[in-house]
Amino acid sequence: MMAWMVAIDRWGQRLTTYAIPLLLLATRLWVADVFFRAGLVKIDSWSSTLYLFEYEYQVPVLPPVTAAYVGTVVELVAPVILALGLMSRPTALFMFVYNAMAVISYPTLWEGGFYDHQLWGLMLLINLIWGGGALSLDRLVAYRWQTIRSRPG
Repeated sequence: MMAWMVAIDRWGQRLTTYAIPLLLLATRLWVADVFFRAGLVKIDSWSSTLYLFEYEYQVPVLPPVTAAYVGTVVELVAPVILALGLMSRPTALFMFVYNAMAVISYPTLWEGGFYDHQLWGLMLLINLIWGGGALSLDRLVAYRWQTIRSRPG
């Protein structure tokens, strides 16, 4: 019986070698897609975006027009960086805070869309903790950096 359990555990360990990089890639792409589409919607209907930032969203510190521009740029740039797996941990942290700020500044989300934001926050935390994984530019950059540093001279 014990040999059977050990065999299953070994099989599971081998499976995670491939599953974890795919999981990290999937979570990065999922969250990036959601945020990028939100940015496209903001651009597509700029007058509505300005209206929402003026009358609906309660963004602290920033004036509504500035918040609209900043929010739109963040939603168009950060997801691309995250999807590529470049600076995965800092980008995931930044987007996690941005996601939390969206929930805080728009209390109406708590009625219906809050669960989506929780899911996105969890996905961002996964990338914050584990990094971009094997299928990321972070890994490629680290490999190249290590190769350059290990050369003599």
